[in-house]
Amino acid sequence: MKTIRSKTIVFVTGAFVSHTGWDPWKTYFESKGYICLAPPWPTKEAPPAVLRSKQPNPEVAGLRLNRLIDSFETVINGLPEKPILIGHSLGGMLTQVLLSRGLAEAGVAIHSLPPQGIVPTQFPFYKSAGAALGFFTSTREAYLMSFKKWQYAFTNNMPLEQQKIAYEKNAIPESKLCIRDTLTSLAKVDFSKPRGPLLFTAGDIDHCIPAGLNLTNFKKYKNNKSVTDYKVFPGRNHFVLGQPTWQEDADYILDWLSEH
Repeated sequence: MKTIRSKTIVFVTGAFVSHTGWDPWKTYFESKGYICLAPPWPTKEAPPAVLRSKQPNPEVAGLRLNRLIDSFETVINGLPEKPILIGHSLGGMLTQVLLSRGLAEAGVAIHSLPPQGIVPTQFPFYKSAGAALGFFTSTREAYLMSFKKWQYAFTNNMPLEQQKIAYEKNAIPESKLCIRDTLTSLAKVDFSKPRGPLLFTAGDIDHCIPAGLNLTNFKKYKNNKSVTDYKVFPGRNHFVLGQPTWQEDADYILDWLSEH
């Protein structure tokens, strides 16, 4: 019996990048009959170049996870139906949190940052994003990933010119406080609570959120009778939303939505 009837999708952006990275996805899913939104994070409404120009950007630096979650709850509560959530990275974690709260009909967590209680053991994870926690640095200053970090964390295995273009179009400052908040109960998920269908996708060359970390996240739901699925795509790094293969991932998600 089909359980996903919603035709509304809310794309949930992750850390370090602009919500505009969803633009091709919005256009594509709208062509398939969905109504799509990709709300910017609070304090991050401006274009990437503008946000970078304001670095160390104290406005972004002050963003906390509770405000971010509240902003998505407000968007969802203003919709005529419970949406499908499709989130990337920290946005994938938010998808898990919001779905567990009963605010969505279904969720897709793309290379999801794990919720509270899952301790990453993979070295590339800490090399990619550890600096964003900003320990021993001022929390009044936002964290802006350097291009060298970006190459390792987001666009590994891509040609240099594509890495540069991706950085210019997407990279933005991030709140160290918001990243730290993902270690608290604000990022807590009840893995056994009944909820709508949930799909995890992972990439086998992702440094920032390694596939093994996604698998651990997925396995936390092993005692949940709700639909939970997992898919690893070859050749996907953390810039999965903007890789030339993004439409293949989108098609897989569309098929999964149609089947559940």
